[in-house]
Amino acid sequence: MEGDLAQVIECNCSHCSRKGYLLWFVPRAQLRLNTSPTELATYTFNKHVIQHHFCRHCGCAPFGFGQDPSAQAMAAVNVRCLEGVELTTLKRIPFDGRSL
Repeated sequence: MEGDLAQVIECNCSHCSRKGYLLWFVPRAQLRLNTSPTELATYTFNKHVIQHHFCRHCGCAPFGFGQDPSAQAMAAVNVRCLEGVELTTLKRIPFDGRSL
């Protein structure tokens, strides 16, 4: 990942809240995979606009792909999957995904 990790989105939709996601949104080009995409499975729900990727071996869900309101390709990184991140130092921005 490239970018400044200072704040994360804490969404209250059924998917994000049940999994405890803390999401860091960055342009898609800033995320580079170190493993083959064939090792990942994809899940979509509700409006099917975000492709939630997870490891087909262990189930860990580190990121998803979608678009921002201006149609720019974005990656939503679950910072709970990043090593060495002190979660208590991050500003959490609540997002009401449950009402959408």
